Amino acid sequence: MNVSLSDSIGILGSLLIVAAYFANLRGSLPTTGPTYSALNLLGAAMIFYSLTQKWNTAAAVMEGFWAAISAYGLVRAFRRSR
Repeated sequence: MNVSLSDSIGILGSLLIVAAYFANLRGSLPTTGPTYSALNLLGAAMIFYSLTQKWNTAAAVMEGFWAAISAYGLVRAFRRSR
């Protein structure tokens, strides 16, 4: 099996999102802090990058929304910490 660099980046992005979700369910990563949203935003960006190499419109739309919602959560977390 030959995995391209862009696929590897997309897989790593997926792992970041899943790890953040799992850590949240375990109670060790609250959604109100910046780390959860930052991991989700980075993961979505990495998946989106992989999609630029092998386009999938439905997945790109999903990652666009995921990134936007994560950016909102990140801004909200930083505003709360002020």
